[in-house]
Amino acid sequence: MAKLNLSPKILDVLDFGTPSAERDISRGLEKYFVESPAYHRVRSGQKTILMGNRGAGKSAIFQVLAKRERSAGSHVIELSPEDYSYELLSSTMASENAGSWVKQGAYAAAWKYLIHVLVMKALARKGMRLTKGGGREIHNYIRDNHGAQQLGPLSMLVSYLKRLEAVKLGPIEAGMRTRELDRLYKLEEIQNLLPALRKVLGNQRVVVLVDELDRGWDSSEDAKAFVSGLFQACVSINALHPNLRVYISLRQELYDDIPALYEDAQKHRDLLEKIYWSEESLLELIARRIRHSAHEKGFDVEALERAGDRACWSAVFAPPPPGRGRDGALGRGSFGYMVDRTLYRPRELIQFCSEALEQARARGARLPVPYSAIERSEYGYSAERTKDIAAEYRSQYPGLLSVFEVFRSRPPAFDRGELELLCLELACGDVPTHGTESWLASCDPNELIEILWRSGLLTARASQDGRFLGSHQVQHINLAAVRRFRVHSMFHASLGIEASEAGNTARAG
Repeated sequence: MAKLNLSPKILDVLDFGTPSAERDISRGLEKYFVESPAYHRVRSGQKTILMGNRGAGKSAIFQVLAKRERSAGSHVIELSPEDYSYELLSSTMASENAGSWVKQGAYAAAWKYLIHVLVMKALARKGMRLTKGGGREIHNYIRDNHGAQQLGPLSMLVSYLKRLEAVKLGPIEAGMRTRELDRLYKLEEIQNLLPALRKVLGNQRVVVLVDELDRGWDSSEDAKAFVSGLFQACVSINALHPNLRVYISLRQELYDDIPALYEDAQKHRDLLEKIYWSEESLLELIARRIRHSAHEKGFDVEALERAGDRACWSAVFAPPPPGRGRDGALGRGSFGYMVDRTLYRPRELIQFCSEALEQARARGARLPVPYSAIERSEYGYSAERTKDIAAEYRSQYPGLLSVFEVFRSRPPAFDRGELELLCLELACGDVPTHGTESWLASCDPNELIEILWRSGLLTARASQDGRFLGSHQVQHINLAAVRRFRVHSMFHASLGIEASEAGNTARAG
């Protein structure tokens, strides 16, 4: 493969994009977006529930989907984190024990009501008053019931929930209460409009996107009912007409934290799309951004367009010099070194590349970015990722960062017996941690090992071929049979762990 040389001036303008898809969409995300099989299944409507870890690209898929749907003439409704607040819900609604009312069903009904009304409002704004085929009925309902009333989505949702709560918990005769609840659960207020809505949807398409349900997650009763009710509503509404699609995204660990979803997984399994990345797809993602960035700044990128993804990478990032970066001895160069310090999430690789780029610019380096710039950027990247990973699990495992800290300056690899003993000492409090009282003491060593593996801190050698695998690389593994574990390389710099020669020869450690 011929070496690709780029103009030195490209270093000054090279940009890998922002970590946030919401900001990146205005900077050209659609042009360098990787159209994965997952995206196509979502785009076709085959999958409507998108799951993946933070930074895996859920919002990027939704941002590109929204832009392309609008370009095709569809009505797009985006419900953002500003449109809901778990804290407000918890403080507003009565607890489920107060009257034993089942909140999941109440939230499902409220979500159906909210989304149907939002859909009808979006359609009514397009002059449906003058149309036939159901448009007039919908327009009249919106005018009479939601015309002057400009409630936000959260207020509308809470308003319907309060109506259910008032009937369920109020001093109403049992028979009357049952009839009124039945009316509210069946959405009688809008039920007679659904045939008209189907007619209108025959020639108009509406897409509803509910993203970042993890923002502000507090694992409360109402938060869980909020999401599980949304799942139910999503399935129900998507059966109304093919031109109406409701999409939701959720982090995997939050899904596992909601028993109502986890126990009912069989009903949702065919609708779930889990986002996974490989080394090859991550390399393609960075190469696309290199090409786009150079092209947007007016450089002749014909050679870049012809070059393969690895040649693009090598033109920007130098390989390790002889005797350094033992990962390079495996033939994977600086890309192998950097991707092994991620959990295969695009945001992580973009962050690492961007920080190395800034290090090179600060020292007046030229392309390709020296390997020393990658090494200098590693500590800051590692420290930030360690804190971010612990923060992702703060609702399930508060104080997880202090558990990570227990591995500071220890050897990178552990035999099972050593690791079990350390986990037992953690659970018994012999090794002090902070803020873990609600969960750590009840963990046996095997449970704690699984938590640390699923969170990304540990990798496991599942076979004798020397490869250590993390939860980002394999969905299922028999951890009980694993005899050797290793701290993931992403955490090494932050935790002051010196990788051994043997550890560095094991991929994905």
